[in-house]
Amino acid sequence: MPSLRDIKRRITSVQSTQKITRAMKMVAAARLRRAQDAILRTRPYAYRMRALVDNLAARGDRDLHPLLRPGGGGKVGLIVVTADRGLCGAFNANLVNAAMQALQDRFRGRDVELTVVGRKGIESFRRRACTVRATHAGIGDRPAMDAAVEVIGDIIKDYAKGGTDEVHCLYNEFKSAIAQRVTLEQLLPFEPGEPEGPVTDYIYEPSLSGVFETLLVEHLHVQMHRILSESAASEHGARMTAMDAATQNADDVIERLTLQYNRVRQDAITTELIEVVSGAEAL
Repeated sequence: MPSLRDIKRRITSVQSTQKITRAMKMVAAARLRRAQDAILRTRPYAYRMRALVDNLAARGDRDLHPLLRPGGGGKVGLIVVTADRGLCGAFNANLVNAAMQALQDRFRGRDVELTVVGRKGIESFRRRACTVRATHAGIGDRPAMDAAVEVIGDIIKDYAKGGTDEVHCLYNEFKSAIAQRVTLEQLLPFEPGEPEGPVTDYIYEPSLSGVFETLLVEHLHVQMHRILSESAASEHGARMTAMDAATQNADDVIERLTLQYNRVRQDAITTELIEVVSGAEAL
């Protein structure tokens, strides 16, 4: 049976850990609010950009631009967006497991090149000896557009030259502070949707194809920025939830240790009383 000193030491240790988890929960909550604000600004712009590109695609020949042409079923580019840090529950593990599952099922028998965002993902895929084309770390809590361009810029150029036949992105889509969904989204070839409402007859300068090419590339940059923002918010939500659960678990452990401490202390007092009484009777 552990001594009173050992139990007291464990209680103090758990209390110290609880202070850390409670502080991390508060920090994650503050960062989550900022990330949610960023998503509220990013999503409408990204969706509107998509609608504009769909409208342009409906007016032109969809086979003219290389980013619209489907590949031949060969090489696949897969972007996996993870976090730089841990202590966020199964946030990173779910992404890595989903990526490995996609390699075994959806992309079985195909040459897949990984582009990994986040230190945790980089470490995981290197341990698994996967083919990693490029890595990006240190993007931060509030991803900038420059970071999105850095991640996807070379991939767009490679696809346009025919080096890659498909490009997909695997990330955590933000639903709420306690809910994130692992999402596999196709980025290339770009598949235009039906335009909302009637196609407006605009006059384009210098040309429809020139405007379309510029906006299509910009659209991919915007979508990548949205994905990074979704991932950042999901990470903070997952970390806040994980730290809240850890704080509550610490409460349970402290309560259990306190009961054990009181029981051991009571047993020690009872033993001492019995010894005193026994000694008095002997006299």
